[in-house]
Formats: sequence, structure tokens, C-alpha cells
Amino acid sequence: MPTQSSSSAASAADVTRARTSGLALALVSACAFGSSGVAAKPLIEAGLEPLHVTWLRAAGGALVLLPLAWRHRALVRQRPWLLVGFGLLAVAGVQAFYFTALSRIPVGVALLIEYLAPALVLLWVRFVQRRAVTRAAAVGMVLAVGGLSCVVEVWSGLRLDGLGLALALGAACCQVGYFVLSDHGSTAEEADGTAGEGAVTRPPADPMGVIAYGLLIGALALTVVARPWHTDWSVLGRSAQLDGAAVHGLVLLVWIVLVATAAAYLTGVVSVRRLSPPVAGVVACLEAVIATVLAWVLLGEHLSAVQLAGGAVVLLGAFIAQRSTPKAQTDAAAPVAGSTGSGPRSGSGSADAAVDVSAR
Repeated sequence: MPTQSSSSAASAADVTRARTSGLALALVSACAFGSSGVAAKPLIEAGLEPLHVTWLRAAGGALVLLPLAWRHRALVRQRPWLLVGFGLLAVAGVQAFYFTALSRIPVGVALLIEYLAPALVLLWVRFVQRRAVTRAAAVGMVLAVGGLSCVVEVWSGLRLDGLGLALALGAACCQVGYFVLSDHGSTAEEADGTAGEGAVTRPPADPMGVIAYGLLIGALALTVVARPWHTDWSVLGRSAQLDGAAVHGLVLLVWIVLVATAAAYLTGVVSVRRLSPPVAGVVACLEAVIATVLAWVLLGEHLSAVQLAGGAVVLLGAFIAQRSTPKAQTDAAAPVAGSTGSGPRSGSGSADAAVDVSAR
């Protein structure tokens, strides 16, 4: 019969294995999300409209995750507004703004601007909810804004395209909207909206279902805006250029749908469940680094030393801001599977394992 010490050792070994696999999955998720912009930009430059690329990503991801949507169909009745908010903001809004920004500014810059979202959440908490924020949170916000000024080189009169910067900021604002909404989906709530012995408590929304329905709702919303029937489908039948190398358009689309969307979200969700939202959130910050490196190698988008240093400061500020946000908001902003880039990350069925959404 096993002794208590042997059982404890086995349990510790299981925890270690879970954390190791969770860390590996978080890295896979960050790499997958980080590749979305690098795969999408050649299609945009080859002639596809940014909104059409966004629609193809959302519709393709929704189709792949359709079995999950059916499995979690009860969410449609339990948390309809959370699903609508995720679909419109984290999927349609973030990705549409992000991919459109890519047509005007470098991938790394667009993604770093998205990482202002945790700092913007603090502004929401302080000035809209009128809740106090810590000194560390304020420092994180200042660092994020200061680092961004280096990324866009404000002293040079904003050499980067102004509209592109505004679009990337729009993606960050959409992420903030989802972070706020996810406050309501990451915790249990009373089904009738009132507390009491007779109230029925609904469990936290399962992140797998939220992601599946978010992609479905986002695709439907984008259908109205993007009008995909006007898509130049011939672009997918010919080659696009990756810094001089020819890659078939269909290969890029398959990568965006299967790797940068479906696999990225799913591995991100599982990683949060095996680690914790804060730890997974730290790993998720690597997404911006990965995207910048991939854009440098595959697209020839070189950032200056000052911009790279500024990007590091942005990530540091975003990390401090996220860790210092009041608990309800921190849970909402913990990684779902991919920040910020373009999507959200989810945790397990408890509030402490909430989702951190990344909508790249």
C-alpha cells in the first residue's frame, strides 16, 4: 500500500509535468499568434483587402471549432451578451483593426500598440469605475506609454503612418472592451440577476465555448462589413511574397486558420489551465517579440535599436499594469490564447483561471 510520502511525491511530479507541458503549450500559443500578422501581410500586399483576410480567418476558425460550439451550445442561453461582446470586440474588432493597420505600418509596431490594452484597462478602472489603482499600476501605464513613444519615434514627427497607428490603437481599445466584458464571464453569477436562496447560480463561462462562439459571431458580423462575395479569390490561387520568397496564397491562408487561429487559441486555453493566468500572461508577452522577429526575418521589416528598446519597455509596462490591476480586472485580462495581435485567452471553470484574450 503506498505511503503518504510516496503519494505526495507522485502528486508533486504530476504538478511539475503539468506545469512543464503548460509552459510548452503557452510558448506554442505565443508563436502561433505571433505568426498571424506575418502570414496575413503578404496576402494583403498581394491584393486581398484587410477586412477580407480578417473574415477568412474568423470564418475558417469558426468552421474548425464548430464541434466545440455545438458542445457548449448552452452558453448561447446562459451568457449571450458575453459571446456577442467577444465576437464583436475580441474577434471582429481587434482583428479588423489589426489587419488593416498591417497594411500601413510594420507588424511589430501594430502588435506593440495593442499591448497598451492593459494600461488602458487601468484608465477604465480609475476614471469610469472610479476605483483606486496602485502606484505600481500607474508606473506600468507610464512605462507602456513611454515605450510606445520610442516605438513610433514621436520626436521625429511620427514617421509612421498616422492612420495605421490609429487603427492599431483601435485594436487595443477593442481588447479593453473585451477585458471589461470578460469580468462578467469569468465568474459565477446569479441566473436571475439577484442574490438569495432561491437564485440559480450559473458557472463561469467555459473559455473553449466562448472562443468557438466568438469566432462564429465575429465571422457573421464581419460578413456584413467585409462583404466577402467581393473578395478577389484569385489572390489565393497565386503566390505572395515573403521578403522575396514566393509562397502560395492558399498555404498562407491555411496557416492563418489552422495554426494562427485554431491551434493558437486552443493551446493557449490549455496552457492557462495548467499554469495560471499571470504566468501564461507573461509568456504571452513573447508574442510581440516573436512577431517582431518573424517580421524582421520573413518580411524584411527592420526596427531601429531605439524602437526595439521601446518595445521592451512597452511589454514591461504592460506586464506591470496587468499584474497590478484590481483582481476582477486582472482575471479578465489574463491571457486567453493569444493578447493581444490579434485574440483572448481563457482559463478553467473558476474565476482564478479566467481567460486572457488575445485577438491577433
